Amino acid sequence: MDMQPPPLVTEPAPASAGQPIYRRLAEHYLSAIQTGTLAAGDRMPSVRDLMRQHHVSLSTALQSLRHLEEGGWLEARPRSGYFVRQPRRAVIRPVGEPNISAPLDPAQYVGIHEQVSEFIARRHLKAPTIDLSGMSCSPELYAVDALKNAAIKALREQPTLLTSPMPINGNVHFRQVVARRALNAGIRISADDVVVTHGCIEALNLALRAVAQAGDTIAVESPTYFGLLQTLESLGMRALEIPTSPHTGISIEALELAMQTYGNIKAVVVVPTLQNPLGCIMTDSHKERLVNLCERQGVPLIEDDAYSELADGDVAPSAAKVWDKSGNVIYCASLNKVLAPGMRLGWMTCGKWNDRVKMLKFAYTRANEEWTQITAANYMGSPAYDRHLRRLRSTLKDQREQMGEAIAEYFPDDTRLSVPNGGVGLWVELPRGLSSKAVFSAALDDGIGVSPGVIFSNSDRFDHYLRLCCGKPFTRELDQALRRLGVITGQLLG
Repeated sequence: MDMQPPPLVTEPAPASAGQPIYRRLAEHYLSAIQTGTLAAGDRMPSVRDLMRQHHVSLSTALQSLRHLEEGGWLEARPRSGYFVRQPRRAVIRPVGEPNISAPLDPAQYVGIHEQVSEFIARRHLKAPTIDLSGMSCSPELYAVDALKNAAIKALREQPTLLTSPMPINGNVHFRQVVARRALNAGIRISADDVVVTHGCIEALNLALRAVAQAGDTIAVESPTYFGLLQTLESLGMRALEIPTSPHTGISIEALELAMQTYGNIKAVVVVPTLQNPLGCIMTDSHKERLVNLCERQGVPLIEDDAYSELADGDVAPSAAKVWDKSGNVIYCASLNKVLAPGMRLGWMTCGKWNDRVKMLKFAYTRANEEWTQITAANYMGSPAYDRHLRRLRSTLKDQREQMGEAIAEYFPDDTRLSVPNGGVGLWVELPRGLSSKAVFSAALDDGIGVSPGVIFSNSDRFDHYLRLCCGKPFTRELDQALRRLGVITGQLLG
């Protein structure tokens, strides 16, 4: 095999703006591996061949090969070169589909707040060395210097910014920038349609208050973000969990049946793109069917779109709001995951409930402070923001692949995993009988933070799942932590 000539592949596509040459070359060969042009066991071109064929330096050729090796796609053999290896993740089974025939039961969510609070308190009481329980990237992956300069510029140009009253509806420049960028998701709105919020969770709170009241039933995905469950409990609302596929999103058939069966659902809350915790992305046809169903039934649809700009590719998936013809969709978004978690900046556009939401915002929390809005607007209105998003998406894709490979290698054989096409989270299905609460406790004792699946539902049906964050660079320490998690799960299973 060592004497076989290097496989022939076509020239790489031109580099996108800001993408290092070694990454472009690595992605070129990764595509050949993923499509089968290069099969497991094939020898890669030598460093000299890469230099000659692609007119790159020695350093670039080596970086490309090492990048593919770190991702688990190549293995180095002494005195023989680099060879394509079969990633273990290629044989791991995907996360299973939900049982849509199981009876649905509206839950009061009494006690979910205590359960989530216990999880958060224990994590804070014994801060983990490696924390995989959140859903944000490492600080260094964001535009640290650019945001610092934008913040200084805002204060320099407006010295009384921090001592002046805040505009009730938010900074007009920020709302204009948000409205322009909403066009990327297919949403046509004006600055007057934008309500600035303290992150996406306040937007969801306002949306629910606008369309429902205590005692009402709200349809949610199952599993769903535990922060939404806390919000529902705090508002005294009942929740109806709708089976949700880890690949296609909420079951429209199950939702339609629930609407016909109960007849008192006051709203539907969904995350169509990179759902938390599943990571699934609805197809456009699925989103259109969902919007049309809610419109026919007269049920408001609340769309949480905090992650769509982290989806793979240069064009973000369309929002469900695109198919809204009557103002029945309340769209909520956030900059927490894509730009700056420390800003706590979100926004929403509320269709027929816009005026009511503006009044609720004023009544409960008043306006957001203006400095962060001006800072974000100055940066988001420049080409640098799109370059940041491209780099962030590319980095996260690598980190998801590397974590997926490590999980496939270190976790028990019956583990299931579906690596999403974007985002910062992985939803891992452990062998049945293995409790995520037990894994959480044992991992925390070992300095590793994870999110147990049990907090994403009022039932115990997701107790054998974990949500892991892949927003941290894949270092040797992270690899060791995943190896240790595999040992823990194996011991608990045994």
